[in-house]
Amino acid sequence: LSSRSPSNFGNSHLADGVAKIKEYLEEQKNTPLKIAITGESGTGKSTFINAFRKVNDSDEGAAPTGVVETTTEVKEYPHPNLPNVTLWDLPGVGTPNFPADEYLKKVKFERFDFFIIISACRFKENDVKLALEIKRMKKKFYFLRSKVDFDLANEERKKKIDKQKTLNAIRENCIEVLRHQGIKDPQVFLVSCVELHLFDFLLLQETLERELPAHKRNAFVSALPNISEEIIKKKKDTYQAQIKYHALLCSGVAAVPIPGVSTAIDIAWVVTVVKEYVNGFRLDEKSLKSLADSSDVPYSELLSVMTSQLGAKTITPELILNLLSQFAMGSAAVMLCSGVGGVRDARFWCLGVAPSHETERSALLGGWAPRACCCWHRWGNTF
Repeated sequence: LSSRSPSNFGNSHLADGVAKIKEYLEEQKNTPLKIAITGESGTGKSTFINAFRKVNDSDEGAAPTGVVETTTEVKEYPHPNLPNVTLWDLPGVGTPNFPADEYLKKVKFERFDFFIIISACRFKENDVKLALEIKRMKKKFYFLRSKVDFDLANEERKKKIDKQKTLNAIRENCIEVLRHQGIKDPQVFLVSCVELHLFDFLLLQETLERELPAHKRNAFVSALPNISEEIIKKKKDTYQAQIKYHALLCSGVAAVPIPGVSTAIDIAWVVTVVKEYVNGFRLDEKSLKSLADSSDVPYSELLSVMTSQLGAKTITPELILNLLSQFAMGSAAVMLCSGVGGVRDARFWCLGVAPSHETERSALLGGWAPRACCCWHRWGNTF
């Protein structure tokens, strides 16, 4: 934890401690993360922005896609569940309104945390000039070579290929071009903007997480699309690290009693936190219906394999109290209280969104279901 974390607040008065914990959690929740996406038209910028946010191209608020230049100005696209995380679609370098020598000034580069430079073939002179200028301004940039899935499909039509050798050849070619133009030790990530789970996106995710400042990492991890078990586990770990602070806060002046439990909680606070977790795992009704539409898996089938009791539900005080009462009456609550370190912590764990193993398994719906209907039953049997 950073020096701003509650563990370093000392032995101040309880009320001051609670206020500082609340301030810390609000800072964590509202830390801005601004990601700039740039590249020529037709490289898949808009598709990448939509896929990262788990937004379909036809959804309201989606970045417009097309082979012609659709980006004529800097455009902001907020994450649907985390408005503090925004992806920015930037016009290509050297377009009439954004000449190369004025580009960074015109896009107001200082507001962005890092830049992603996308190319669908070879990185060109303007891409390199931009990267070198970003570096001079002491900002981070990352090269993404998009549409790799199309390249593989085209090669396979001609002959039988070794996919890994082909991918390595594409990567090495990009690296050689960048080196030749003055980029020292370039790293190129191969991606499919449509199928983010393929190729190098997870490597990109790990690199960004490692290189981002500590106070930005939680925002980045929370915003990641649920396309792998690793990402879902990282989200679970991020949420779990905050449980003890939420548990302290929910025993405040607005506390209400729970049948079967000797103490009370601030139910409104719990509802807020549970909604954040459900949305973060994309187990809310809107996200699940969007998943059903994009994967051609019936919504009812998604619900049938979901194990979390809070998925696809309207999170209300009544629902939370009912679940807490059920768990508090059973022996599981007693075991959790002794194992987690207190009744307050245990209440969150009992809900199954704090986040439990069951919630993690349910969240896998957001990662695996879209791959193909033929794969659905194979993974569905493991839930």
